[in-house]
Amino acid sequence: MPPGASAMDFFQLFVPDNVLKNMVVQTNMYAKKFQERFGSDGAWAEVTLTEMKAFLGYMISTSISHCESVLSIWSGGFYSNRSLALVMSQARFEKILKYFHVVAFRSSQTTHGLYKVQPFLDSLQNSFDSAFRPSQTQVLHEPLIDEDPVFIATCTERELRKRKKRKFSLWVRQCSSTGFIIQIYVHLKDGGGPDGLDALKNKPQLHSAVARSLCRNAAGKNYIIFTGPSITSLTLFEELEKQEIYCCGLLSSRKSDCTGLPLSMLTNPATPPARGQHRIKMKGNMSLICWYNKGHFRFLTNAYSPVQQGVIIRRKSGGIPCPLAVEAFAAHLSYICRYDDKYSK
Repeated sequence: MPPGASAMDFFQLFVPDNVLKNMVVQTNMYAKKFQERFGSDGAWAEVTLTEMKAFLGYMISTSISHCESVLSIWSGGFYSNRSLALVMSQARFEKILKYFHVVAFRSSQTTHGLYKVQPFLDSLQNSFDSAFRPSQTQVLHEPLIDEDPVFIATCTERELRKRKKRKFSLWVRQCSSTGFIIQIYVHLKDGGGPDGLDALKNKPQLHSAVARSLCRNAAGKNYIIFTGPSITSLTLFEELEKQEIYCCGLLSSRKSDCTGLPLSMLTNPATPPARGQHRIKMKGNMSLICWYNKGHFRFLTNAYSPVQQGVIIRRKSGGIPCPLAVEAFAAHLSYICRYDDKYSK
């Protein structure tokens, strides 16, 4: 993009006007049908493209200011924003929110539970693919939906329980250099889906299938993918290697699919080794590393040579030696297990 590009230019690189115009059409269609069925709404006027941009801007602004509700903009309280409040009245915003739709009606052939948002997700994915060139190193992970500390602090216990029971999970393939998302996958926990993943109840099996879906456009590009324990498996890594996709993942006897891995590397010795010591087993390009640092950490990789050395936890007195794969994984730890540092157990 040119140096003088605005935030709106960047947004429209991924969400162009044709996508927004479709939201306008679908929202107005839904409002019309709704009023035909339930009675006229005298306060409603068809939404315009300009209003739709403002409406989405309000929604996005809540993630920037971390306020508990978009309505806080008009509240006059701590999260109020007079300059934003003047763009659209609260009454108009709430009216658009009432009727907002990406897809107003289900077609007779639609069975997928995401039919109301799938066209937008597909468009967004196409924009990612055409406008963004990611770095070689990437991560697969499941970001938390409720990361906002303000929401956690202000919601009731009942609201928090309801949030935890959401019926979907979001998975992403993310560029580790920029933090930008490359690929998205939404898994419905209930109901049928076009990929059949709803039938998979075993978590490692499900997560491996999700990983394959997230990497379907990555073949032949020599990407290095970092994974958490629920995804890491010998079968998956060997399958991706055939597509010239290389991996480095943390293993857990509790969360990982350890099929095909030597049992001797998955059990802890009676006497703990010194910090920084490690054992290695190799099969072709695949290395299984068991590294000790106040606990046993196991890594599976075909992206890094096990003989290459690295250093981790740098301190004034020096660092703890480790294979390069361990150092590389640690650099991506904030993406993979930001909220859980007990994956090794």
